[in-house]
Amino acid sequence: MRVLYKHRIALANGARDGVPIGLGYFAVAFSLGIAARNAGLSAVQGFFLSFFGMASAGEYAAITVIAANAPYVEMVLVTLIANARYLLMSFALSQRFDPDAPLRHRLAVGYSITDELFGIAVAQPKPLNPWYCYGSYLVAIPCWATGTAVGVIAGNVLPGRIVSALSVALFGMFLAIVIPPAKTDKVIRLFVALSFGASFAASRLLAALSGGTRTILLTLILSGLAAALFPIRDEPETEANANQNLAELKANANQNLAELKADTNSKQPESKMDANPNRPESKTDAKRNQPESKADANTKQAETESLSDTGNDTVRKESNTTDA
Repeated sequence: MRVLYKHRIALANGARDGVPIGLGYFAVAFSLGIAARNAGLSAVQGFFLSFFGMASAGEYAAITVIAANAPYVEMVLVTLIANARYLLMSFALSQRFDPDAPLRHRLAVGYSITDELFGIAVAQPKPLNPWYCYGSYLVAIPCWATGTAVGVIAGNVLPGRIVSALSVALFGMFLAIVIPPAKTDKVIRLFVALSFGASFAASRLLAALSGGTRTILLTLILSGLAAALFPIRDEPETEANANQNLAELKANANQNLAELKADTNSKQPESKMDANPNRPESKTDAKRNQPESKADANTKQAETESLSDTGNDTVRKESNTTDA
């Protein structure tokens, strides 16, 4: 509980930013649930598939392989290739952590990363607090899993025509992902067209192979060609990038200051409680010291008076002797 209280600001910010992503996930996962229902999965199976899978393309590839009764090896390969981009995202995100961040946080964040959650996490100032990612996961992932389960249930209840129409919605989502960057990048536009043509040709020329195997081969070939022919160059740091880094540093300083104030406020009641028991002790010590000081004063005064009387007697004896 103390750890949650310490990182409550980052956790709340992540949950806030994860709300719109979770709502979008629910709608998309609903269409994925329709596909899962067509593959023969139940609502519980669809829920856990999305809860532990957390990847639209990877899950759809797995559902396609399940529907085709393909072997487990093919399912593993097609899912690995479809989710290979998350490997690069995890590498990039781990570099934004504090160098002393524990390994358990790096593994937890990397396991649950998705495209959208990576987008909001990488926009945070360095060093990235892993509790921000946990906050966004707590909202987005349950919405994704619940949407899949609801889609499976709706597929069992709705008429066949509506289920068939809703099955197309998942392809619409993929088109919505591909078309915007294809409008501005000619390389993406070229390879999108090549992927359509290659998929059609492979379905005719490689009909003996299963759909999952064809998907694996085409993905490896096309992605390898794109990486070899059109590598992404590193952009030099510009003034805009420098200003962005400065803004990240300022935002990080403000966040650290807020957490420090929160820790200070949480420790104030403890310091007051620690200070109260000392007050009676100090008063008691003072009271104890007062009688001792008075007794010492009286003793000293008695000694002084006795010495004075002794001195007077001595003087009198000396004077009597002198007179005699």
